[in-house]
Amino acid sequence: MTTTATMFTKPKPPNLEYPELYEFPAFFTRYHSSSSPQNTQPNDTTWAHQRSIWAAWVLSYCRAHKIWKLQLSDALETELFYNRNLNRRFKQRDAAELLEYMVTEGDVEWEGVGKATAIVYWRKPEEWANVIYEWIDSTGQKGSVLTLYEISEGDLTRNQEFHTIDPYVLRKALDFLVKRSLAQVFGANEEMGVKFF
Repeated sequence: MTTTATMFTKPKPPNLEYPELYEFPAFFTRYHSSSSPQNTQPNDTTWAHQRSIWAAWVLSYCRAHKIWKLQLSDALETELFYNRNLNRRFKQRDAAELLEYMVTEGDVEWEGVGKATAIVYWRKPEEWANVIYEWIDSTGQKGSVLTLYEISEGDLTRNQEFHTIDPYVLRKALDFLVKRSLAQVFGANEEMGVKFF
């Protein structure tokens, strides 16, 4: 399972595309100066555009690295929010504001209190439900019972995008399948199993 402590030490995935603005210092600045350096004010139009690019970048980065949970303090030290070539980084308050915006868009959910860790939905739970069910169908496993561990960590899922899926995200995805009468979940915690129909 990918942990927040080790998730940022992986080599750069070949499928990760950086936003064009990543090489511009202003991209890492939430507030834009007006004519006077002392009169720094937010430009809402610029920030709305910048924020949408940042949100797409966070989702792309997390997808490429298979990051399910983003610990904000750790993430601020990575290339996600810190361009070492430019020596520019997104400030913590700006990153928190960005993630809060992503919450309203359904792309992020805060874990626990304090807004220190975010669950990142680079695919929404209902999308994961479809991906998992397509895999179940294509591998002839309807009628079978699988544990959550077999789905997220098992050898049969090693080549699947949902391999190492966070247990919380997996349970949310399975809830969609249960509501559609395509699965039944039973047991609890480590003993939880799923029967697919």
